Amino acid sequence: MKLQDDIASALKGDLGNEKDKVRRAAILLELLKKVGKHVLILDDVWDKVSLEEVGIPEPSSSNGCKLVLTTRSEQVCKYMGCKVTQVKPLSEEEALILFLNKVGPTIVQSPTLMPTLRLAVKECAGLPLTVVVLAGTMKGEDDPCIWKNALKELKERVGMVEGIEAEVIERLKFSFDHLKDVKLKHCFLYCALYPEDFPICEDELIECWIDEGFIDEMNTRQEMKDKGHAILKKLEDNCLLENGTHQYQPCKKMHDAVRDMALSITSINPRYMIQAGLQLERLPKEEEWIRDIEKVSLRNNSISEIPIDMSPPKCQLLTTLLLGRNPIKKIPNSFFVNMPCLSVIDLSFTNIECLPDSISELKNLTALLLGACEKLRALPCLSKLQRLKKLDLNLTSIEKVPEGMDMLINLRYLNLFVYTLKVIPTRVLPKLSHLQHLQVYMHGETKGLKADEVVPLQKLECFYGRFENMHELNKFVSSMQQCKKNVIKYQLYVGLFSLVAEGERVVSINDLEIVGGELMLPVDMQELNISYCHYLRNVSHISSLKNVVDLRVCKIGHCEGIECVVSFSFSSSTHQFQSLQCLLLIDLPKLSDVIKVEGYGSATTSILASSATFSNLKDIHILDCPSIMTLLPHWLLPNLQNLEEITVINCEKLVEIFAAEDEEKGSDALIKFDLPKLRVLRLESLPELKSICSKSGVMVCDSLQLIDVDNCDKLKRIPPFVSFVGNGQPYAHAPPSLKIMSSTQWWESLEWDDPNFKNVLQPLQQDRWFLRRQSYMNVEN
Repeated sequence: MKLQDDIASALKGDLGNEKDKVRRAAILLELLKKVGKHVLILDDVWDKVSLEEVGIPEPSSSNGCKLVLTTRSEQVCKYMGCKVTQVKPLSEEEALILFLNKVGPTIVQSPTLMPTLRLAVKECAGLPLTVVVLAGTMKGEDDPCIWKNALKELKERVGMVEGIEAEVIERLKFSFDHLKDVKLKHCFLYCALYPEDFPICEDELIECWIDEGFIDEMNTRQEMKDKGHAILKKLEDNCLLENGTHQYQPCKKMHDAVRDMALSITSINPRYMIQAGLQLERLPKEEEWIRDIEKVSLRNNSISEIPIDMSPPKCQLLTTLLLGRNPIKKIPNSFFVNMPCLSVIDLSFTNIECLPDSISELKNLTALLLGACEKLRALPCLSKLQRLKKLDLNLTSIEKVPEGMDMLINLRYLNLFVYTLKVIPTRVLPKLSHLQHLQVYMHGETKGLKADEVVPLQKLECFYGRFENMHELNKFVSSMQQCKKNVIKYQLYVGLFSLVAEGERVVSINDLEIVGGELMLPVDMQELNISYCHYLRNVSHISSLKNVVDLRVCKIGHCEGIECVVSFSFSSSTHQFQSLQCLLLIDLPKLSDVIKVEGYGSATTSILASSATFSNLKDIHILDCPSIMTLLPHWLLPNLQNLEEITVINCEKLVEIFAAEDEEKGSDALIKFDLPKLRVLRLESLPELKSICSKSGVMVCDSLQLIDVDNCDKLKRIPPFVSFVGNGQPYAHAPPSLKIMSSTQWWESLEWDDPNFKNVLQPLQQDRWFLRRQSYMNVEN
């Protein structure tokens, strides 16, 4: 079933909630037939595969389907009837070249080491992975005695076992054994608790190491995270972990052979039971829960229940139990009674509705992870869990804090980002004096927090929370700045409705009657979100904003009174929008200008030069602003040299994107709109838009990759482009990576200054409806 899911995912198809393997195979077969001729590659096959059972069409010359599989088993090849091509190991010379590329210049330049080095590489048997891992292990070692000892160890290891798999594992174990720190070894072995080929988010992994106690207690949590990143770097340098990304987050992965090596270690000492990501529907049998198991990972399976008649596992040494990402609904009350050493329980992303009372007796528990258990409504009393350091209740459905939470005096991490939570008793949070990480967001009709509940937490480093009102926010911000708290990450909310907050230092002001002067903002704030603040006319009028030194993101939405974002006077010398990188404006019915200068005239340029307003702006997005007529004035262009993306959607009065001065409009001289980093210009549903820039304007932006126009019927001109290296005159030139997405009807209605310009751009135009149709067809396939 996993293979079926993987193939369907690669085809961007969906098997839905179908559980029957035969029907799944039929669906997958149809998906592959719709693709037509294809090559399907199955990597790292360990067992025979029935093509019919999976839903893979039998390859033949008539259907044009081909199948390639890689395997270390000759039996698999025979069963599948493959034409066998053996991938030979590297030659000694190839292996040496690979090794020298990885081991570093110091070793390469040492002729005394070369004889021993060659022999060590020879012991890798031409297997690229073992060559790379050995190089990572020995990098920086230039003592001949250490190299000779390494060679001796390698020979002994390989000599002790039989079979190619055992030999590979022993070669890799050499690298593991050379990790000098015991806790470093534990950190590495922990990675094997994830499913095979699983992208492990770096931040999540470091948090797990902290939960396990692999990283020693330090003065701050940030110091512990820094230590975690140093450990990751060591494991990466030793080639025991690989770099990767998942959903734009930095991740680590274990090569499957390295994971096999880790599994071989954890099957003996320390003893782990690892059955993660195997599509299990039942818990392992009772006899598998042996007494000396230390860690159990059953995460990412399909286990929906723990049998009520199952005898409680007698795992006296068990410290870690990972059951996350299973559809478990209920746990028998006695399940934990024979697990006295249990310190970490992960039930996140399960369907659990209530926890067994036996959890209350786990006096060694240090981490209880229940994030995204959306059906969880209540917890048993926690008062006896005196050692608990982490409690994650993110996105559960609890309505009140668990009984006894005020007794958790060692708590370092508390996540109460819970929409259903109605109230937190005022006595609870101040008692948790060791808190370093706190997330509290009570939604609905709840009042939010008072500053006095959070201010006493002197060790707080990361705080996400909603305050009762602006007065309470101001009190907390004042405390932050007067007491110089350690808070380095925060998302501070006031009000019920909020634009999405994405940064690390965010203030979100929602549904308040603010004029500007009374709001206090942190000086190191990086993101400001304002929504439903109907009395605010101008963001510049928030007086405390002038003290903010690093504002990078500003989002303003659903404010009926906003007339402009930035307002200048001739007395202005500096401005708070110098660092701004992203500006989002949405549903502002009275917005007439993004930037307005009082006393508009010849001094405008000098004012802007002194302020550098928008000089770091990369993205500007304006949606549903019906009163704005021009987006940005021409005189602002010198400040927009970092602008990369412009998106304007559904602004019904917008006439022009870049507005030239009146005196410039009457001149025949070329007006250059110089935007050296602009990549995307997206214009949609702008019924009055007539020009991107004035008729005598030309664009200087070789970086432009996309012009996307939809439902802008009055726009009749794409301005000519001037190359950065040209003679300054417009000619039939297009930015090298440009694509134009539009309807064919709009494209044909355009008017051209030069017919040759149309000929140059014609191959770059793509019909948006055709592309959308193709996209739908791909999804269906």
